[in-house]
Amino acid sequence: MSIIHFKEKYKKDVIPAMMKKFGYKNPLAVPNIDKVTVNTGFGKMLNGKSGKDRERTINTILNDLSVICGQRAVQTYARKSIAGFSLREGVSVGAKVTLRSQKMYDFLERLIHVTLPRSRDFKGINMKSIDKAGNLTIGIKEHLYFPEVSPEKAKLIFGLEIVVTTNAKNKEEGLELLRLLGFPIKS
Repeated sequence: MSIIHFKEKYKKDVIPAMMKKFGYKNPLAVPNIDKVTVNTGFGKMLNGKSGKDRERTINTILNDLSVICGQRAVQTYARKSIAGFSLREGVSVGAKVTLRSQKMYDFLERLIHVTLPRSRDFKGINMKSIDKAGNLTIGIKEHLYFPEVSPEKAKLIFGLEIVVTTNAKNKEEGLELLRLLGFPIKS
C-alpha cells in the first residue's frame, strides 16, 4: 500500500470534495492550510534559575523544538511588564517555529500519523479546538510524544501548542478541510 502524501491528497481528494460540497467554481477558491505555528512557553521551568542554568534550560528547549519541527526555533520576548506575573519587558518567555510549504506538510503528516496516536488517552481532536475562522489549535502536554525526541536523553519535559492556520471563510469550511485531510476530529 502506498502512502499518499499530504499535498497529493489535497489535490486529488480534498479539492474535488470541497468543490462539490460548497459549490466552488474554481479550484483555487478551495481553502487550504497557510501555516503551522508550534510554540511553547518557558513559564515555571525558569523560576528560581539564574545565569547559566537559565541559559541552559532555554537552549535545551530551543534545541528540542528545532529537532521536532525540522527548522530553527526562535525565542519570544515579553512585550510589556506585568507585575502580577513578575514579568519584565524584554525577558524571554517562550519559543516558536512557523512552518510553511513542504516542512509544514511533513510536520502535519508526522503529527497525524505518529504523534497523536502515541499520545496518552488520545480519542480524537475536540471540535471546540477549531475557531470560527476554521483554524485548529491543539495542545500537547509532553513533547516526548514526538519520535524525534529520545525520552532517555530528554532533560526537561514541556508542553507544546500547535496552531494550524487555514484560509477558510468559516468554521464549517475549516472543519471539512481538516477532516478530508485526515485529522482525527471527534464528531
